[in-house]
Amino acid sequence: MEDCLFCRIASREIGADILDEKGGAFAFRDINPQAPVHVLVLPREHISTLKELGPDRCDVLMDIFSLINDIAVSEGIEQSGYRVVVNSGEEAGQDVDHLHFHLLGGRFMKWPPG
Repeated sequence: MEDCLFCRIASREIGADILDEKGGAFAFRDINPQAPVHVLVLPREHISTLKELGPDRCDVLMDIFSLINDIAVSEGIEQSGYRVVVNSGEEAGQDVDHLHFHLLGGRFMKWPPG
């Protein structure tokens, strides 16, 4: 989608601190980090929310979670622990209409979240 911020980052139209890419997924550092490690991992193709995922998109999820595991290792948080969060829809706090997973680590997390 032309006006989607994350699609524009994926196409390199807008710069970002891209950490890694794998298949149909890519990852970059969040510009407003909520933890020492705060990385967004998302599908390269435009998928708005979780409700758009179906059995035909399992490959996208595999790429996303494989990339999350790789980044947890490269950022040194795979042993200490990390949190993966996805907000789906306005009331959940989804600010950009492009499915994305937050990888958070490097500090103790509280429960319940927000």
